[in-house]
Amino acid sequence: MNKKIKCQFPLFYKHPELIYLDNAATTQKPQVVIDAMVDYYTDYNANIHRGIYSSGERATLQYEQARATVAQFLKAEVDEIVFVKNATEGINLVTFSYGLQHVGPGDQIILTEYEHHANILPWQRLAQTVGATLAYIPVRDDGTLDYQVFESMISPKTKLIACAAVSNVTGAYTDIKKIVDAARSVGARVLLDAAQLVAHERVDVKKMDVDFLVCSAHKLYGPTGIGALYIKKPLADQMAPYQLGGSMVFDVDWHHAHYAKAPYKFEAGTQPIAQAIGFSAAIGWIEHQGIDVIAQHEHALMQLLLHSLMTMPHIRIVGPIEQLESKGHLVSFVVKGMHAHDVAAYLNDAHIAVRAGHHCAQPLAKKLGIDASVRVSLGCYNTVEDIEVLVDKLRSL
Repeated sequence: MNKKIKCQFPLFYKHPELIYLDNAATTQKPQVVIDAMVDYYTDYNANIHRGIYSSGERATLQYEQARATVAQFLKAEVDEIVFVKNATEGINLVTFSYGLQHVGPGDQIILTEYEHHANILPWQRLAQTVGATLAYIPVRDDGTLDYQVFESMISPKTKLIACAAVSNVTGAYTDIKKIVDAARSVGARVLLDAAQLVAHERVDVKKMDVDFLVCSAHKLYGPTGIGALYIKKPLADQMAPYQLGGSMVFDVDWHHAHYAKAPYKFEAGTQPIAQAIGFSAAIGWIEHQGIDVIAQHEHALMQLLLHSLMTMPHIRIVGPIEQLESKGHLVSFVVKGMHAHDVAAYLNDAHIAVRAGHHCAQPLAKKLGIDASVRVSLGCYNTVEDIEVLVDKLRSL
């Protein structure tokens, strides 16, 4: 399966020596995604929701069809999907469009200790601005969350819980049902950062019952500069626009404005039209391959990698091994006596691309007592040979 897939990605055709294992940072793009974006620019380039002419209407149709594709992919309704620059912008939008109006002095926001900076910094600023408090679900030694402590943290003061579906460092999966059930017991809202989930597992926002969900297209074999924010009805009506400008208004005079309904009131100005079309093409490509088939392939490779890493005494895995074996797609580790950056540079000499650092989760690195770690993250185009070459190089360390 993977060799057949790999030939659909132009980068690997141009660089056949490359072993790309940094998919949690960004994925490569199949030719169909690139073609869809080029087709827009070369065949019907026009702004959307404006021109009463053929190319403008076609561009608008394709953009809105992209929204419908994303909605179907996440099992949401079309008007519950807002296009954003990336998952980070989606979190910021919720923080300042919802949080500023619904979180106040003395209220509590709960995060986890394995959050990406993008899901810490906006809430820090909100808490400082309105006088709320931040609390963190602790991470245990194996990289998973301590849900027993979490249950003791919940109170009527809890207004919002924001958490990653999958840690981008430990690879641990969050028990979303446990989080949502606890939130519902006190009337709190839940934001799920699904950036590390949507390319590896089917997502159903209705079954999850989350209030907000964010993801980025570039981690889903799509382009950079585009992502999606899901806002459960009728919460969008309780949120002020995040940015102001063209297209997001219904009526304007010199002193007052009436804003459009969601999702348009959150999409000010000219949107990333080509990227939205590429996002849609990426989802179509994934659905054609079969996300379950992709996941099975990645899990098999992860098991092969984990079993090899566990035989190397100079390597310590950072994360829940049992959970990673069952459904993981990324693993971080440290090499005794070597800095992660040196390991990554050594692997780069063999054309192996991995991530090294704190992975935009500095508080977690400090909690785990490490300066940096090496992260290997898998994609649909990785092969058994990729893992074998990586393992061989790690043994030689």
